[in-house]
Amino acid sequence: MGREKVLITVKTYPTLSRKHGELVCTAGVREDGSWVRLYPIPFRLLDYKDRYQKFDWIETRLVRNTKDPRPETFHLADTADIQPAGHLDTADNWRERRDLMLKKTKVFDRLEPLIAAAHANQLSLAVFKPAKILDFVWEADDREWDQSKLDAMRSNADQAELFAGDTWRQTFKLMPKLPFKFSYRFEDAAGKQSEMQVLDWETGQLFWNCRRAADGNERMALAKVREKYMDQFLKTDLHFFPAPALPTARIPLNYAGEIQRHSLLGGGGPRRCRSAHVARRGIAATRRSRHQRCAGEPGIAPARPGVRRNHRARQP
Repeated sequence: MGREKVLITVKTYPTLSRKHGELVCTAGVREDGSWVRLYPIPFRLLDYKDRYQKFDWIETRLVRNTKDPRPETFHLADTADIQPAGHLDTADNWRERRDLMLKKTKVFDRLEPLIAAAHANQLSLAVFKPAKILDFVWEADDREWDQSKLDAMRSNADQAELFAGDTWRQTFKLMPKLPFKFSYRFEDAAGKQSEMQVLDWETGQLFWNCRRAADGNERMALAKVREKYMDQFLKTDLHFFPAPALPTARIPLNYAGEIQRHSLLGGGGPRRCRSAHVARRGIAATRRSRHQRCAGEPGIAPARPGVRRNHRARQP
């Protein structure tokens, strides 16, 4: 089993799994542009030397995850064997990122081919360019993690099933549960209107930073998040990293990213929320589906004053 080189392009906000505990859905591309989903990854339990950022190259040994029918899904042969292999920077108007993500990887502009390929288990990750962004919306969500998942996680931890080492127990704290779900509404090149939920880690951290800057005022924080994703990102050449699952009443697209006007997918960690604007670059949005193991199950919550209801996209 040889080592492979993967460019990390997607890291979702942490979610909980009954079996694996806290997980971060991770995806990236090989040097030839082919996609890889790394699942499961208990990212915050990794040693600091093994923690990667978006647009970091890593080298590791991958094993096909035969329990997952999606062809791009692999798991790490050894979670302690993640070697840094460089970083794809933004030099020359982000040329290297564009060359890899927009030339070596196929870019779709219609949803139907992605959905058809997902039905046939031919692909589950891609680059998608929306023809038009219609809106950026949110809805209230549960404010606490599912208690049954917490109980299962603690039970597995007691049985030392999460990791062989024990030092993480002394300092590890779960990420707070996001109290809102964010979504893009968009139209593809065929005129098909759909909705995609935002799952990116930086989106969640952006909300927390904005809420902190607003002294806990969530209405102000939500307005700042929308300013970034709707007002500022619409000035860029926006692309998504969708992960289509078998659709029901809503197009299930999992990952997305933004391509700047002259650059591809700004990197970096959590951003500060300033009074004049929100400073954040990088992966723009992700959507989770109930068909995706690495994401929680979405639900509908009653609309609140100042919070726009996240209606389901209609299928033609």
